[in-house]
Amino acid sequence: MIRVITHTRLASLQKDVDQARARSQDVQASADAAYARHVRTIHDLTAEADAADRRAEESSARTRELRHALDQAHANLEAARTTAAERTARIDALTEELSVMLGAVVLLHYGQLHSLHPDEAAAKRHAATFGARLDGWGPVSDRPAAEVPWRISPLSRWAVADGGDAG
Repeated sequence: MIRVITHTRLASLQKDVDQARARSQDVQASADAAYARHVRTIHDLTAEADAADRRAEESSARTRELRHALDQAHANLEAARTTAAERTARIDALTEELSVMLGAVVLLHYGQLHSLHPDEAAAKRHAATFGARLDGWGPVSDRPAAEVPWRISPLSRWAVADGGDAG
């Protein structure tokens, strides 16, 4: 079958083709713009995800450092507590010894240190085992300690550097 097309019909078809081509170009331009936006969005999101990954890794590394520092601080604290407990026990023992020693006396025999006793009564009993009388003790005389057979002096007043009773 042969169809006869008029010049007007041909012009009308050409116009439709031109419009369709223009519409196709508009749609293609819109699609290209949408694709470009899509690619930019993917690029931006990928960059943001990479940056977030880096920040997360940095945060993890910092967290590990802080955890290590915290563990070390806990170990140091435990060591300090142990040391403090040991020192407290030592202070308590020394305090107890000191309280015992506050009443301590030295027993001198002719000015020389003979023995150390917790109190005067114990020193007198000890001197009695060497022949001194239990009741014959009097106040310290003006005589030098080297001339007195037995003398009791508070440990706190006895000067070791002087080698005898300070008073």
